[in-house]
Parts: sequence; C-alpha cells; structure tokens
Amino acid sequence: MAADAHAPTASEYIVHHLQHLQNIKQKSIIDFSVVNLDSVAVSVILGVLGLFVMWLAARTATSGVPGRFQAAVEMLVEMVDNQAKANIHNAQSRKFIAPLALTVFVWIFLMNAMDLLPVDLLPVLWQVATGDSHAYLRVVPTADLSTTLGLSSAVLILCFVYSIKIKGLGGWAHELVTAPFGTSKNPVFALILGVVNLLMQIIEYVAKTVSHGMRLFGNMYAGELVFMLIALMGGAAAMSLSGVLLPVGHIIAGSIWAIFHILIITLQAFIFMMLTLIYLGQAHEAH
Repeated sequence: MAADAHAPTASEYIVHHLQHLQNIKQKSIIDFSVVNLDSVAVSVILGVLGLFVMWLAARTATSGVPGRFQAAVEMLVEMVDNQAKANIHNAQSRKFIAPLALTVFVWIFLMNAMDLLPVDLLPVLWQVATGDSHAYLRVVPTADLSTTLGLSSAVLILCFVYSIKIKGLGGWAHELVTAPFGTSKNPVFALILGVVNLLMQIIEYVAKTVSHGMRLFGNMYAGELVFMLIALMGGAAAMSLSGVLLPVGHIIAGSIWAIFHILIITLQAFIFMMLTLIYLGQAHEAH
C-alpha cells in the first residue's frame, strides 16, 4: 500500500482505501471522463445477484405453508407494495413503479451490505490477484458519490417521464411556470411570475436530486471511515507491545458497530426507496 520499505501510517492506510480503481487518473474534482471501475463492477454483480435471489424466491414459491425464505420475501414485497399504494395512486403506474421500488431497495441494501465485509479482505485479494501491492479497490458502491448521484438522477428522469405521461407535455410545461406562486392576468406580472416559478421549480428538482443522492452517500461514506478506524486498532496492536488491550477493543468496537451498521444499511435502503416513491408520486400530482 505505502512504500515497501515501511508500513503505512494511519493516514496512508485510510487514503489508500479511499482510492478507486479507475480507468484513468482523475485530474479535477469533476471529471466525467473518469469511471470508477470498482463501483461499476460491484454494483452490476450485486444487481445480478439481487435479481437472481428474487427470481429464485418467485420460482420456488408455493401456495402452502411458506418456508422462511419465501415468508421473508413475501413480507418484503408486501411492505413495498403497501408503500407504493400509499404514494402512487395510479394503478397503471404502480405496475412499473412498485417492482422498481422493490429492486431499488434490494439493490441498495446489497451494495450497503458490502460495508460489513472486513475492510482489507477484497482489496488484499485484488492485490494478490493483480500482483500489485499498491492496487486500489473500493467495494462499497454507495460510498461512491458517482453511484448515489447516478441513482438519484435516474429517479429525476423518471419524474420527468411520468410528469409528461400523466399531465402531457403542455400541462407539465404550464405547471413549471405557474407553480408554486400562480400566475396573473396582467402580462407583465404573468411574465415575472413565470420566470420566478420556473427558477423555483429548477431549484426544487436540483435540491431533491442532490439531497437524495448525498444522504445515502454521506451515511455510507461515514460508516466506511468508522470501519477503517476500527481496523487500525488491530493494526496498532500488532505494531506495539504496549497495545495489548487494543485487540479486545478492536473486536468489541467492530462487533458493536457492525450490529449497529446493519440497521443503518437497511434504513438507508428504505429511505432511498421511500423518497423514490414520494418523488414519483409528486410527479403524478397537479399543483
């Protein structure tokens, strides 16, 4: 990770673990030519895994007394369906949005759950596989801002699609310049209000999209950092005879945080799914 001549310091260890496997070296804060290959690969693999698990549940479902696996999946599907009915009042739209919400929940939960793996497990295996002790690999896609903003941007596009589908292009365009402050019969005031309304609508869409993605990213990024700090406790114990109690603290802190983090990863997946349903439900409503 650091130079071969010495062990990495705590800061070098964390900085190394926060680097992505990328197609090219990033040259600026915003660089759309850069692709975080690790986030893409892990998210695709987990997406396929999630689809396989749900397909397997549907394939093995029986009408009799369900097993534990089938019961758990049925509870999950029922929960998502109830939330979809509460937020999407168009039955035709729910045929697509309800399965979408279920997919979002399962996919984000699996991506979040990668944080529960030992911090160095997959990165070290990747370094061994590539023969490069400096190889980078991050395995929590939702701790990557590109992933979370990509997901929230996809939700934004769906909001546009359903706004046009439900209200028509003209109806949606009229809403953009008349909500939330209405309009006026006076042409001058109508123009001023139209510009103000449009700016407010743009700000609302941008704010919802950014906050939607940033909330998930912030929580998972913070969780990843805490796991790295806990991992450093074990490393410090290995490097110092005076730190004989650190392994105990490492195990206790790691176990407590992992148990608590199970709640976090589930809650964040649920919140992202709920906000997706709420935003798509708003796209069906007329101001």
